[in-house]
Amino acid sequence: MSVIHRTTMAPTKLELLTAWLPTRPWYRGGEGTVPELAKAGGFRLDDPEGEVGIEFMVVADSAGDEVHAYLAAMTYRAAPLAGAEHALIGTTEHGVLGTRWIYDGAHDPVLLGELTALLEGRAVPQAQSVSDTTDPTVEASFHGPAGAWDTTAAPGVEEGAYGTDVRLGAGAPPLRLARVLDEKAAGPRGHVVTGWSLPDGEARRGAYVLVLDPS
Repeated sequence: MSVIHRTTMAPTKLELLTAWLPTRPWYRGGEGTVPELAKAGGFRLDDPEGEVGIEFMVVADSAGDEVHAYLAAMTYRAAPLAGAEHALIGTTEHGVLGTRWIYDGAHDPVLLGELTALLEGRAVPQAQSVSDTTDPTVEASFHGPAGAWDTTAAPGVEEGAYGTDVRLGAGAPPLRLARVLDEKAAGPRGHVVTGWSLPDGEARRGAYVLVLDPS
């Protein structure tokens, strides 16, 4: 079960994401725009080894004329992930755990392994901010055979205008992290669906992750 520490992080996750989001091709702010972020929702997954933190975090950006909700799938590690320098969001000093390396989880095999386990019904989503508590609002489904993804394979990651597509093995259904959240988005082969909130308190619900048809 996830353990949530009530402590400080310097810089905070929001500060790190403020610098990272504008570097993404799916970021909707114009050139030179500084995001104005607020935490808006999400959930966690457990690493069976108890070493890596896994969080699907939504942030709402009020910097422009329209509020956008972005999905940041992140992992928290006690040491650098070999070969993943390009996926590093940043480092932070955690008040209990010390230095943590924070990665874009689309490139982290631990997050991807637990995400596929969630889709196949082998992992249980955890509350984002409460220890030892499952999150029943998260709905996961996959219409396909067990073992469809090769989680031992190096992920093929492609960034697009609306999300990040991840391939795990030849012929496997691609996983799309729906970076710009949209209540109408749907995955033909499955999804991970849950809620988030806008800064004015409006509640929304939609797909964080889409399972696409193999091409």
